[in-house]
Amino acid sequence: MRIGVPNESFPGETRVALVPTHVAALVKGGHQVLIESGAGGRAGFPDREYTEKGASIASRGDVLAADVLLQVRSATANPVSGANEIEALRRGQVVIGLADPLTSRELTRRMAAQGVTSFAMELIPRITRAQSMDALSSMATIAGYKAVLLAADTLPRMFPMLMTAAGTIAPAKVFIVGAGVAGLQAISTAKRLGAKVDAYDVRPAVKEQINSLGARFVELPLETGAAEDKGGYAKAQDEAFYQRQREMMLKVVAGSDVVITTAAIPGKKAPILVTDEMVRGMAPGSVIVDVAAERGGNCELTEPGKNVTRHNVTILGPTNLPASVPYHASQMYSRNITTFLAHLVKDGAVNIDTSDEITRETLVTRGGEIVHERVKNVDPS
Repeated sequence: MRIGVPNESFPGETRVALVPTHVAALVKGGHQVLIESGAGGRAGFPDREYTEKGASIASRGDVLAADVLLQVRSATANPVSGANEIEALRRGQVVIGLADPLTSRELTRRMAAQGVTSFAMELIPRITRAQSMDALSSMATIAGYKAVLLAADTLPRMFPMLMTAAGTIAPAKVFIVGAGVAGLQAISTAKRLGAKVDAYDVRPAVKEQINSLGARFVELPLETGAAEDKGGYAKAQDEAFYQRQREMMLKVVAGSDVVITTAAIPGKKAPILVTDEMVRGMAPGSVIVDVAAERGGNCELTEPGKNVTRHNVTILGPTNLPASVPYHASQMYSRNITTFLAHLVKDGAVNIDTSDEITRETLVTRGGEIVHERVKNVDPS
């Protein structure tokens, strides 16, 4: 097969879907790897490193004509230029990438109408044999790490407790909301920097994980029996639940120097967990980093893509934290996507076996139709 890796066209996207290290295995498997010139440059991978591993540098047109396209953001996850990119694709072509299928309804419909066979990396099921393909976990690891560094850089005080000749400096108090992969990495990073860390998650099962990292689990007396789906993700709750949660979190937020929110529901707008009232109660100079900003944000005052100051509190709304660490983000994602491709390929070609859970759960469009049941049933509102 001809496997193409184009430049990412979404504004601010610095990652690349395939790093040079993983080219050699594809070439050894008999595939031709086409890299658009400069595709890896922003991530720290120049063209020569690809050619040294056996790839060919090609024009964008030649790359987009490949049998299989590997992308960080496929066209359906690119509202800026995705529609034009879809028009350049052909029937039967295979596209693999982060596709945003649960919220990008119109572009997904266009992808299907174009006859493209597309797979969404964010739909990789959380099962043991798919762990090395789990791009969401890889990118969440980076997001949690970088969120803490942004907070430490913005906070007008240091994270660790220090004993100095000028007196003792108390450690910063950090509150992590949401203890998925991003939240756990944020806890670990904040602890390494010396902060005093509290954390909360709607799923009581993560208490042990939080405690094992040296953080204190914040107990909120709420009914959380149905807070987790079978894939391990948090489930959306009703507004009454979130209202009670906000009321109980008010005191914890007010006593924190840094609040990092990571609560996201796949395919849904992020729930509001930190209100204007909570922000108003924080000490001047405090910092909120809203990792869920791309989905609207967990803080009521978050402005996605912007850093704002409200009530003397700085609120950061980063929308693509993995792209701020493009070298290692690309390295991890490349491992995920090439492992997934190897899962699909049989006898030198993509073989779609829908009896396999990994294939079935990631296949979004095929044969001119949207074939993923969950994507087909997405509420257009």
